[in-house]
Amino acid sequence: MDMIQATLPQIVERRDTLAIAADVAVVLTGLAVLVVGVVIVLTLLELRSTVREVRGGLRKNFEPAARRARAISDNLEFVTDRLRHDVQHLTDAVGSLSKRLQQASDHMEDRIEEFNLLMETVQGEAEDIFLDTAATVHGIREGARTISMSDKTVHDPSEAAPEADSRASSGVGPRGSEGVAGADGHGH
Repeated sequence: MDMIQATLPQIVERRDTLAIAADVAVVLTGLAVLVVGVVIVLTLLELRSTVREVRGGLRKNFEPAARRARAISDNLEFVTDRLRHDVQHLTDAVGSLSKRLQQASDHMEDRIEEFNLLMETVQGEAEDIFLDTAATVHGIREGARTISMSDKTVHDPSEAAPEADSRASSGVGPRGSEGVAGADGHGH
């Protein structure tokens, strides 16, 4: 045991020196951390005051710009609303105009159809009048030719004889009439 007792004070002595050095190191580390912490807190406080100054400066410098941007935004909103209103009004006007044009087009189609029917009627009447006139003119020419032929037969009896024979066999009188007597009793 002696030996253990003799080595124990040496270990305790050694340990005391090592423990003291460790305790000093822990204290120095704690002081260093405390100094670093104080420096960080002071730096953060200074940074905070700098940020406040910058924010105040920005607020002073950008307040007019922010007001102007707000005014521009309000004007843009007004213009947009007005433009939206005008576009809606224009759309309504175009829709109304389109509807009226469609009605006018339908009305014009009806009128054109009525006009075409009228023109067909007029054309039919004109054709009837033309045919009646052509028949009348043809009758007048035939009558004139017959009268002219009968005048020749009165002047030249040799030419009228064969023609008179053919008229007598067809039932037509010498002057081109079909047995109708005029007011004087003679056929015309």
